Amino acid sequence: MLSLKENFLLDPEVIFLNHGSFGATPRPVFYAYQKWQLRLERQPVLFLGRELPALLYESRTVLGEYLHADANDLVYIPNATHGVNIIAHSLQLKPGDEILTTDHEYGACDYTWDFVCKKTAAKYIHQHISLPAHSNEEIVEQFWQGVTPRTKVIYMSQITSPTALRLPVKEICQRASQAGILTIIDAAHSLGQIPLDLQELSADIVFGNAHKWLMTAKGSAFLYVRRKLQAQIEPLIVSWGYQATPEITTGSRFVDYLQWTGTKDPTAYLTIPDAIQFMKDHDWDHVRRQCHLLLHQAIERICDLTQLPPAYPLDSDFYSQMAIAPLPPSDISTLKSRLYDEYKIEIPLTEWQGSQFIRISVQGYNTQEDIDALVKALEILLPQVAV
Repeated sequence: MLSLKENFLLDPEVIFLNHGSFGATPRPVFYAYQKWQLRLERQPVLFLGRELPALLYESRTVLGEYLHADANDLVYIPNATHGVNIIAHSLQLKPGDEILTTDHEYGACDYTWDFVCKKTAAKYIHQHISLPAHSNEEIVEQFWQGVTPRTKVIYMSQITSPTALRLPVKEICQRASQAGILTIIDAAHSLGQIPLDLQELSADIVFGNAHKWLMTAKGSAFLYVRRKLQAQIEPLIVSWGYQATPEITTGSRFVDYLQWTGTKDPTAYLTIPDAIQFMKDHDWDHVRRQCHLLLHQAIERICDLTQLPPAYPLDSDFYSQMAIAPLPPSDISTLKSRLYDEYKIEIPLTEWQGSQFIRISVQGYNTQEDIDALVKALEILLPQVAV
């Protein structure tokens, strides 16, 4: 596999196997980001007051083509957690309403739903999805056992954070639509890692990060809302878009309400076309396939080492460029520290449902040598940190 590492600004002394946490931005995209920032600083009133709406529309148009969505059904937000907050606070939840999710969800988003449900007396219900995963049909049936007549919303990640499991959200959204249940999809890890067609997905609401697998500058994400539902969405911060003048209106109330929230640096959003072009220039479908093969090998070797079964069939699409491998009972805090301090390996260790895992991200800058170093370090350290 040809490494693209020279295209990134990552510390060459660090073996970076944690792209899934905050991403990493290629040099051409980062330099484009700096150019936008310089343009902003040279004439901030012109840039923010007069030029920005058109620039954001151009960027959303490129993203819309990538996602198969209209530019005015998309709005930029800082991150996926911001997206779930907008939506959870916009829903008119009533006592006893149920939001059904999985037990694989991201902690910050779980906290958002918990906060809103405590205020409204709605119920946030985690449906167990077991590992190892065997089939999409099995997951759909497991999940659907949690649906009741009071289920108002289905919320779930397309690719989960703690277990990196790719869930069959398309099938669940289709079934939910037939049952009249609102669907909200967290695509924090989807954009750039897997093909994401919002029309085919058929979810009502989707939000996701661009600064992770699409590799834009930090603090760029999107929120998509089906047009018939946009009137229900309320801004977390009320600002000039609430009564947008002809000079600043986008022609979309949804975008006007959410796009302008006061003075901030919006230039990360403008790097999205550069990131998409970077991926096109480097044949990213091929890069993703090679990353998947390298990840497949990494999981297989770690499972051979630990004699533990993988969390999903290795020849499956339950994972893409990010996956977990199970670990034997260990002091994972010490293991994580020693992996970095002694081997310069940046990688997350997680606990889920009483089991421990190492979560591996493989991006275009990773190499066979990175995987070899990880496996060698685990061979040495796991016996030393066993509990």
